[in-house]
Amino acid sequence: MHGKQRLALALLAIAALVAVFMLYTRPDFLVQLSNQIWACF
Repeated sequence: MHGKQRLALALLAIAALVAVFMLYTRPDFLVQLSNQIWACF
């Protein structure tokens, strides 16, 4: 991989991790998500 591609992938991974962390700080979202997943069964 070239340096720019590696940097772009690292930034994308960091952005995804930050987005997931921000969702975990909202308990109402987690409850809704778990209810939707449980409804599949």
